[in-house]
Amino acid sequence: MRGRGPSVQEEHAPSSICFGCGPANENGLRIKSFRSEKGLEMEFMPKDEHQAFPGMVNGGIIGTLLDCHGNWTAAVALMDQSELDEPPCTVTASYSISLRRPTPHGVALRVTSEIVELGEDRVKVSMALIAEDKICATGEGLFVAVKEGHPAFHRWN
Repeated sequence: MRGRGPSVQEEHAPSSICFGCGPANENGLRIKSFRSEKGLEMEFMPKDEHQAFPGMVNGGIIGTLLDCHGNWTAAVALMDQSELDEPPCTVTASYSISLRRPTPHGVALRVTSEIVELGEDRVKVSMALIAEDKICATGEGLFVAVKEGHPAFHRWN
């Protein structure tokens, strides 16, 4: 995924402070998602402080990776559907994850996503987290575009 240009986060929300996906949050995860055939994909290298116990990634970190990556998948899908220059601001309405096996620390994690259902202002997305060619976690989320007046409306600006 290197050499593909800026991530969707860097391109569309460079000043975002979101813990999971904000490029401007020096203490955050700063995920970088890129377009793929069916949605978005990303790689993430966990740091030592992301462990739950020695050698395994914390479930909250896994949840954050899937949540933020899924949210951006929805925002890009809505942008493309409406032929917009910028994605609408989307928020998580609901999401769930299944931790299928312990996620190892010290290896690159790959997260994929794809659109399950695309509505006018909401998107259902499925996500998977893969380490060493094994699915460690899966998730599904519903992400909704918000309008002016919502507290998150300008969060990517």
